[in-house]
Amino acid sequence: MAVLHGVSQPECLLCSSNGPDVRERGRIIPLSADLCDRCWNKVANELAVCEGATAAPDPEFDPDGVEWVEPRTCRQCHAPVRCYPTNYDRWVELATFELPAKKVPPGHRWRLMRPKAANTPITVATVAIRIGAIDPTPGEPVIPAHKFVCLKREA
Repeated sequence: MAVLHGVSQPECLLCSSNGPDVRERGRIIPLSADLCDRCWNKVANELAVCEGATAAPDPEFDPDGVEWVEPRTCRQCHAPVRCYPTNYDRWVELATFELPAKKVPPGHRWRLMRPKAANTPITVATVAIRIGAIDPTPGEPVIPAHKFVCLKREA
């Protein structure tokens, strides 16, 4: 009778390593790829540069703190922005309003998704997803990246 030597661990799709850091990646929409931490960071950083999701995450605040917290603003034009995590664990600054899709170039269209906890109606997060595979209808509202609507953006 054969002896089982343990359960096989997943293998990284890019570097073929095995280990505890190899797992399926993606927040709302699983990316169907088992990647190690090193390969995941490389892929996610490249994707973030392509999509413009290079914002720093919001700082962690003390829930018991009583100090005033200012809303986040653009460093160039000082307009208010909303910062959200993406599906690939990077952050993007979005405008605080929606526009029809026909007024926003395809590379700057984002949508917010709010996943719910399993078997409950409770929303657990808000995640920004860039619209890219299927173009929205011209009148459909999308959230533009702040980079597109920034008053001091480079022409």
